[in-house]
Amino acid sequence: MHGLFNRAVQCFLAGTYGEALWASVAAEAGIDAEGFETLMVYEDAITSRMAAAAARQLGRPAEAILEDVGAYLASREPLRRLLRFGGGDYAEFLQSLDELPDRAHLAVPDLSLPPLRLRSAGGWRFMLSCGTDPILTPVVAGVLRAMADDYGVLAVIEAAAEDGVAIELLDMRHAQGRAFALAQPEMNG
Repeated sequence: MHGLFNRAVQCFLAGTYGEALWASVAAEAGIDAEGFETLMVYEDAITSRMAAAAARQLGRPAEAILEDVGAYLASREPLRRLLRFGGGDYAEFLQSLDELPDRAHLAVPDLSLPPLRLRSAGGWRFMLSCGTDPILTPVVAGVLRAMADDYGVLAVIEAAAEDGVAIELLDMRHAQGRAFALAQPEMNG
């Protein structure tokens, strides 16, 4: 797993649950509490051990924690901007997900995401295939949930393990979405 992702898990756990929890998760997972170098690639087993340790210590399923990590990632402004370039509304965003691995690769050349494939399941229901990685599927579900909120859409999103992520759009205008402009606001200093 890429160091950026492992570092995001570390920042999420420390920021949400405190440095003491992070230190305890790191110790249980057999990793240095100082964390990860963002430009290195680590064995997937390290990420799995972190998720399992966090699950045990928080008394929550690892998949739920990984979904929260996905939502956390989507709330970081650089990634949110990368995602929002996918479309003016949530339906367009979903349709552009197959381009996301290439866009991510442009931003971080050694970041490798599996192909994402969206297919219709009838009406406003979709299935997003995102490879067979048991870590990635719940993270993607968390990202999709956060982005539905960002666009102001009411949707049911469920990580379905081997099948990917099931998406059902219930109301495309449920709430006011967050503001987004292609150009970043200028910083006055």
